[in-house]
Amino acid sequence: MKTGVIIYVAGMEGLDDRIDFEEAAQRLSIKADRIEVVASQDANFDIMYAWWLLVVNGMKRIVCMLAEAGNHSGLNLTGRQLVLY
Repeated sequence: MKTGVIIYVAGMEGLDDRIDFEEAAQRLSIKADRIEVVASQDANFDIMYAWWLLVVNGMKRIVCMLAEAGNHSGLNLTGRQLVLY
């Protein structure tokens, strides 16, 4: 079964907008077939749209993980996650 992960990034206030989310997500070493990153301040790309992209690309199990933007353009997972249906 293909697994997709949505990483929802909160706590972006005052940080540089040039964070490379794809590179930061790869550093987290999450085992998934596809990863989508959603930032809290991005009104055009939200969790529902990321979920839709994962479903369209054949993901059967989709997990949403909460992350915070850390120092040096990194992401820190908070340990909270939801399985989306």
